[in-house]
Amino acid sequence: MYLQHFTKLVKPSKPILEFLFRRMSRLKKELPILTLFTKDSCTLCDEAKKVLEPYRHRFILQEVDITDPDNCVWFERYKYDIPVFHMNGQFLMMHQVNLKILEKQLAKLEQDGNKMW
Repeated sequence: MYLQHFTKLVKPSKPILEFLFRRMSRLKKELPILTLFTKDSCTLCDEAKKVLEPYRHRFILQEVDITDPDNCVWFERYKYDIPVFHMNGQFLMMHQVNLKILEKQLAKLEQDGNKMW
C-alpha cells in the first residue's frame, strides 16, 4: 500500500523498486513450523502442548498423527518415542519439551530471520 503511494509521487528507478520489494519481503516474518509427531490418547503429547502454550506466538504448531496410514514411515521411526518434535523439518527433541533447546532454536531462527543483507 505504501509502495503504491510512493510510486505515484515519485517515479523510482528499477533498482530502487527492486530494493524496496526485497526490503519489504524481509520485513515479513515467517514463523517456524514446529511439528509434533503424536497419536490419539497420548497424555505425554497433551502435556507437551500445555508446556508449549506460552511460546505459541513464536511458531506454528503442526501435528502429525503417526497412526495415520499415510504416515507409516513416521510410525516405524517414532512409535516408541512420542512426542517427537521437529523444527522446520529438522529433529529437535523427543519424549518431553526441553525448554532450553526450544528457546535456543527459536532465538537462533529469529536472529537469522532478522539479519539484513
